[in-house]
Amino acid sequence: MATLGNPKETIEILNKYHFIFQKKFGQNFLIDTHVLDKIIRAAEITKDDMVLEIGPGIGTLTQYLCEAAREVVAVEIDKKLLPILDDTLSAYDNVTVINEDVLKFDISQLVKEKNNNRPIKIVANLPYYITTPIIMGLFEAHVPMDNITVMVQKEVADRMQSGPGSKDYGALSLAVQYYAKPYIAANVPPNCFMPRPNVGSAVIRLSLHKENPVKLRDEKLMFQVIRASFNQRRKTLVNGLNNNPEIHLPKDIIAQAIEELGVSPTIRGEALTLEDFARLSNIIYEKLHS
Repeated sequence: MATLGNPKETIEILNKYHFIFQKKFGQNFLIDTHVLDKIIRAAEITKDDMVLEIGPGIGTLTQYLCEAAREVVAVEIDKKLLPILDDTLSAYDNVTVINEDVLKFDISQLVKEKNNNRPIKIVANLPYYITTPIIMGLFEAHVPMDNITVMVQKEVADRMQSGPGSKDYGALSLAVQYYAKPYIAANVPPNCFMPRPNVGSAVIRLSLHKENPVKLRDEKLMFQVIRASFNQRRKTLVNGLNNNPEIHLPKDIIAQAIEELGVSPTIRGEALTLEDFARLSNIIYEKLHS
């Protein structure tokens, strides 16, 4: 069996199966063993762990996961990769490949059946256009998980870990930090992939908080407030919230809420911390329900 992780073996297996890269699935396969080692280390995988891999491709990272974990479930959307995975993973008896779209797949049910609802670790080298929906979907479904370690576009990794006042800070930063603590484990240049992407990448680990970092009256309302604040970045917070159809309050009441938060009425959303947004949404909640 070929151990993948270098260009020669990767080309051989792709030629053997006459595989053609699918642009619609955003396929870029890792061809650097150092990066593969870094992903396993970042995810802190042990022999006690069940790992869900999203988008195994030809099984490069999957082989490393099988060596490190107790059990691996790999969810792959592209049917054409199934015979390749059968081949490249034939030496392992601790892996199951499922041909599904992960956005439609019931991961919580899988965790219940295969891991007694104990938290799993999730590892993925995701197509970049689908990174955010998948990560947010996992958070919002409250899947029992310890951490998510993903390869993402470098600028997305920067956004996930940005704080107030930086140009990268926005709704994604706040959403990720509400659920997890982000840590960039490695920067990965384009030449570590086949085919080469046009952008740099990064491995980021999102370690889930044991308990919520902020106390909320209404989680959905906080995210509405956050989205409204960043939809029109150049606008003040008052105008951003006032222009948003999801926030059903007159402008003077919105201004009052911002004043109660103890910040200037001309402040912009990008200056507020997660704690500020939590407090502001709790104040708005009281005003909506009074």
